[in-house]
Amino acid sequence: MSTPSSYFDEMYRGAEDPWHLAERWYEHRKYDLTVASLPRRRYRSCFEPACSVGELTLRLAERCDRVLACDRVAPAVETARARTAGLPQVTVARHVLPGEWPEGRFDLVVLSELLYYFDEPTRDEVLARAVDALEPAGTLVAVHWNHPVPEHLATGDELAPVLAALPGLARVVDHREDDFVLQVFERLGADGGPGPGPAAREGLV
Repeated sequence: MSTPSSYFDEMYRGAEDPWHLAERWYEHRKYDLTVASLPRRRYRSCFEPACSVGELTLRLAERCDRVLACDRVAPAVETARARTAGLPQVTVARHVLPGEWPEGRFDLVVLSELLYYFDEPTRDEVLARAVDALEPAGTLVAVHWNHPVPEHLATGDELAPVLAALPGLARVVDHREDDFVLQVFERLGADGGPGPGPAAREGLV
């Protein structure tokens, strides 16, 4: 079964930022690599579930016209809202996935440190909703810790083939480190093929 909601409530009960996401250089580097791996310079509309305290949200806001970030834990939502209060393009809401998946389409969906909390049926529903919410040629990002944790149901290496097997996507980035796995996918266009890569968009090839 999925990691219970009480685990997250307890984590935030005693700390505003229980994983120290805003402090650790490891996290800053990972978030910077995540944003640097995006194949487009600019995105119209991004959905970032499990935003926690908004550290990655701040970076996504620099590349997106609109960011909808959410978390299931109310204190995390309040912290992320406070940290992004000066960014009118950012909305932070409280949602519990997959049942409260937002309406609308996005050209960027970012699943960061999220999927390993779900059991397989719930994880598969989240992924199906993520792919369905992507516009043609939209970008799906997945990045996950790659060490065993009692509350995690999978590692990054174990999640990687699940993501690679999703229909309708082309993998454009597969970055592996001992500590985390970062993958970026593009939804296939109406012609059934991937869109141009960054070099082609710049007219280099």
